[in-house]
Amino acid sequence: MKIPSNIITLIIGVIITLISLWYGQNHGLLPVAASEDAKQVDNIFNFMMTIATGLFLLVEGVLVYSVIKFRRRKGDTSDGPPIEGNVPLEILWTAIPTIIVFILALYSFEAYNNMGGLDPMTSKDTPPQQIAMGSEHHQMALGIGNSNTGDTPAVVVEVKAIQYAWIFTYPETGIISGELHVPIDRPVRLNINAGDVLHAFWVPQLRLKQDAIPGREAVLAFTANLEGDYPIICAELCGAYHGGMKSVLHVDSKEAYAQWEDANKPVQEASLGETVATNPKNMTDKEYLSPYAEEMGINHDMVAELVDHSEHSF
Repeated sequence: MKIPSNIITLIIGVIITLISLWYGQNHGLLPVAASEDAKQVDNIFNFMMTIATGLFLLVEGVLVYSVIKFRRRKGDTSDGPPIEGNVPLEILWTAIPTIIVFILALYSFEAYNNMGGLDPMTSKDTPPQQIAMGSEHHQMALGIGNSNTGDTPAVVVEVKAIQYAWIFTYPETGIISGELHVPIDRPVRLNINAGDVLHAFWVPQLRLKQDAIPGREAVLAFTANLEGDYPIICAELCGAYHGGMKSVLHVDSKEAYAQWEDANKPVQEASLGETVATNPKNMTDKEYLSPYAEEMGINHDMVAELVDHSEHSF
């Protein structure tokens, strides 16, 4: 019994579709996703992998079939049939990639816009606090990122890129660190700039990358939703030791982040009610030197004994 060619074509098409859909979701090529933005990027990548797998199987399948089916037989010395072209086929294989490119462009644009890529200060998913904080930098800042967690205030971090290190400053607490700590499920806003040459802040697990440009502030906003330690990499060739310009993003639980803040806060000044400003010019020698004498273990009896000994010596 001979199976009709259209039935065979349908079966092959179904098989290719199923394989493409499965591999597009199970390729295992990406690192763990640690934010909602990462999931949007992963969806685009998975969609592209599904299409690419289907096209690969289709094209390579046709090639393998043609090599076997239309191979030169033993003893056949004749030329192949003179085929000049097939206009409908050429239109088809031009139209299909064009449609695919347009679909990917629209899908990518929507995801990029949702992530705040067009305007991180006024992204439709950015909380009002984010917009208020960013308004003063709006004209000079560029950036990407989304941090949609309702009314939760954002953690603001000033990021300085220099050859060859990252410096993270927390304005609210005064903490300065060589590693980035953020709490889970809380929006984070990074104000990024460079002190010397071009750098790029990149965390693969966030699927976010932002250039650090001297003289221009860039914004990167995100909300991490998976605890862990993730590498921060400079993705812009910035000099001889570019490969060593690395740091770590620590996504901590709320409790662990609070403990880290308490352990790393600078020494706080006492309240004004407990602190009295003292001018050394208005102090006697005894008042000025007393704290140092106490620190060295010198007391009044020791000083009196030394004075008495010096008087008898003369």
